[in-house]
Amino acid sequence: MDNFFVILKSFRGEMKKSRFKIWLRAFLFIQFSTLFGFYFFRDIGNGYFSWTWVALLFALFIPVGFLMSLIVPMKADLRLKAVILSLDRVYLFLIWLLVIAKLIIGRIPPFTLEADFIMCAILGIMFGRLGGIGLRVRYLKVQYGFILESQT
Repeated sequence: MDNFFVILKSFRGEMKKSRFKIWLRAFLFIQFSTLFGFYFFRDIGNGYFSWTWVALLFALFIPVGFLMSLIVPMKADLRLKAVILSLDRVYLFLIWLLVIAKLIIGRIPPFTLEADFIMCAILGIMFGRLGGIGLRVRYLKVQYGFILESQT
């Protein structure tokens, strides 16, 4: 019966093993990168933006995402021998706010530059956060003996 509640809680999204959550975040990052890539090609082709600015802004927001990875609720579950992540509401709110702002601003032609800036911010934050979560999960796995320090 106790296992039933763990499974039910997992379906609600409160507790998921780190591997699932990391792959989900990587899949979302790839989806956003692909979608935003089409916008970047269009806007750069029309002369609104440049790949140099995409790379620079993306790189500037990676540390923001990395710092946000520090507030992701996670713990080591000794029974499952896995690291468990919970939903980070701050990040979820921020990304949704930025996506909605991009969708609204992107419809107004004079604000194309700002929409591209927001897309770079979203991708940089997502990438930095994904990397930070991966490092934290690995650290917890090594700390609790789920993997050896020499293993990847």
